[in-house]
Amino acid sequence: QVQLAESGGGSVQPGGSLRLACVASGFSTNNKCVAWFRQAPGNEREGVAYAYFGSGGVSTYVADSVRARFSISRPYQNTVALQMNSLKPEDTAMYYCAAQSKGVCARSQAADLAYWGQGTQVTVSS
Repeated sequence: QVQLAESGGGSVQPGGSLRLACVASGFSTNNKCVAWFRQAPGNEREGVAYAYFGSGGVSTYVADSVRARFSISRPYQNTVALQMNSLKPEDTAMYYCAAQSKGVCARSQAADLAYWGQGTQVTVSS
């Protein structure tokens, strides 16, 4: 059974940092697309960062809106992290980990991803 479990969310002041982690169980991240999405109240779910862990290396893509502040990595075999620096109030959202896209990883929409975690809340306020 495939499961994705996010952790690391919380409340932080503007300018602060958080590191989210997504632990995958029941499948390997090798040769898979793993992505982070976020959804604020009233907004659509948007892709924030994507990574494809191929046999030839790792390809990553971070959305333009957060590229200077966010990064995606795989610190452990089945853990994918989202490092978020210089957080802003507009980064407040539920953050979700998702995996296994049926399309091109970096251009995946939410409907393209097969597996989802339950989400972790990030709140940025003073």
